[in-house]
Order: sequence, then structure tokens, then C-alpha cells
Amino acid sequence: MRDRLVRCARYALMLLMALGLGACALFQARDPLNISVIGIEPLPGQELEMRMAVKMRVQNPNDASVDYDGVALNLEVNGQPLAAGVSDQKGHIGRYDEAVIVVPVSITAFSFLRQAYGLRKLDSLQGLPYVLRGKLAGGLFGTVRFTDQGKLDLPQGGSLYR
Repeated sequence: MRDRLVRCARYALMLLMALGLGACALFQARDPLNISVIGIEPLPGQELEMRMAVKMRVQNPNDASVDYDGVALNLEVNGQPLAAGVSDQKGHIGRYDEAVIVVPVSITAFSFLRQAYGLRKLDSLQGLPYVLRGKLAGGLFGTVRFTDQGKLDLPQGGSLYR
């Protein structure tokens, strides 16, 4: 009886190992998505809240397409959190393809005041460093996280561009 249990345990362990190796094939290495902030435009806000639309160009340098069902963003400017936003939009970025995604973000009065306090120490508003972190939700194994960083410049038109 004991030998039979040991033999069953060995078979179960071998089966688990084989399944584990097969699952590794599902997790093929992907190159990271190329994310570029191409614009930030004002949106109507409410009371002490400011709203903006963050436009991103997302390039997929992989042989497999990316399907997403939801987007989340966090934007830091000058080393401080500034804005966060989510969108339930769905989309598809084909293999070796690109898309422009627009996500509304909110800036609270507290975040704005914190930024204003930090900006008063600067000589110019040109070239402020930013970091954009986010994800394209794609289910259990399809979620793609990304980070973009650069400098914000304030052109005469009123929009912010990279």
C-alpha cells in the first residue's frame, strides 16, 4: 500500500512538472511597448478638480498583438504625483503596429498646490521632468505595464507636449 502511494505521488509530481514546463511556453519574452506622451490637453473639471486628456502613442514592437480592456495612468511631474486616471476603453494594437490612446486624468487641488509649491523654486517651467506609469489591462496574463519619462515643454498654444 505504501509503495503504491509513493508511486502515485511520483506520477503526480512528474505530471505537475510536465504541466509547468508546458506553461512556460505561454510566457514568451516580449519586448516592452514604446510609449510616448504626444499631448496633454485641458478638459472641463469640477470645483477643486482639474481634468486633462493625456494622449499617448503606443507602439507594439512584437510579433503578437495586444488586446486591452481598460487603461490606468499615474503621472508624476517634477518628482511629485500630479494626476491619475482610468478608462474602460477597449482596443487592439496589432503586431508591429501603433495606436493613439487618450485617457482622462484628474488633478486634485492638493496635488496642484504641491506642484505649485515645488515650481516656485524653479527659474523656468520649460523642461519639467515627468514620469508616466500605467497599464493596459488584458486579463490574467495579458496585462501590459509601461513607463515613459521625459520633459514637458509649454508651447504658446496652451497644450503640453513632449
